[in-house]
Amino acid sequence: MFRHARLKLYQHYLGPYQVRARKLRSEWFKTAIGLKPHMKIMDLGGTPQMWGFIDIPLDITLLNLVHSPTSQAEADSIPRHKFTFVSGDACNLDLPSNSFDVVFSNSVIEHVGDETKRAAFAANVRRLARKHWVQTPAKYFPIEAHTGMPFWWYYPESWRQGFIKSWRTQLPPWTEMIEGTTLVKRDELERLFPDAVIWPERHFGIVKSYVSYRS
Repeated sequence: MFRHARLKLYQHYLGPYQVRARKLRSEWFKTAIGLKPHMKIMDLGGTPQMWGFIDIPLDITLLNLVHSPTSQAEADSIPRHKFTFVSGDACNLDLPSNSFDVVFSNSVIEHVGDETKRAAFAANVRRLARKHWVQTPAKYFPIEAHTGMPFWWYYPESWRQGFIKSWRTQLPPWTEMIEGTTLVKRDELERLFPDAVIWPERHFGIVKSYVSYRS
């Protein structure tokens, strides 16, 4: 019960802030990448909803292991973009190099698996387009983006596992997502994307996330 109540409070109070943060991030994405009408975008692990903040018409391919049942309805509500849905593993893609103008990924690389998987993911990002934008949450923001817990990555591992164990019986799919989340630090992004700029996205002066982008 507490678990559900905490999530509802988290979504109620931080939901509007997250929308504002995504709008600001989208504006910076447009400027940093130099978006132009009808560019071909590969979105690894994303949803149509995110693209509602972009007012430039684009040709967007959304790649996911499994697509949400609401994805088509979300796409239909943003008619300025052309959406294509593809099923696949972003760490193992059989697509020609430079098939797209831009590869985009928002809060996905921390979910793909171990270090080897993350390296494969990054290699595909760099191979599929000359431009990319890859974002991942940082350790330092007071409220962790996935759990809604304060200072989550500062807890001892035994504490985090204790919380996860208590959540598993109430919300198994959500807990499975939390268990599969890895903290990707700035130095790892620098190794994975050596020819990119690493931008620390700050809110209230605190680093909220890191973005690797190449334009």
